[in-house]
Amino acid sequence: MIVNPVIFAELCVNASDPAEVNRILDHLKLKFAEIPRTALFTAAKAFLAYRKRGGAKTSPLPDFFIGAHAETTETPLLTRDPSRFRTYFPKARVIAPLP
Repeated sequence: MIVNPVIFAELCVNASDPAEVNRILDHLKLKFAEIPRTALFTAAKAFLAYRKRGGAKTSPLPDFFIGAHAETTETPLLTRDPSRFRTYFPKARVIAPLP
């Protein structure tokens, strides 16, 4: 499994410093990966589709970066909220626990 910059930032919310998050990632054997530019492009296009469907946010949501990264790199995406990912990233392999 990988953690990209957006996920890393989300993990830092309750951490005392970045080293704490790095220790957790190491312990869980999770790798850090930058978001490729092709995925950033895909995130922008997904956000555009969201806006055309009436989405109210004025800047891309973190899920767009996460979903585009997963879809572009063909990395399975683990989430508890699969609906947005399946809507905007239909080629992504979404793994979601049953409700």
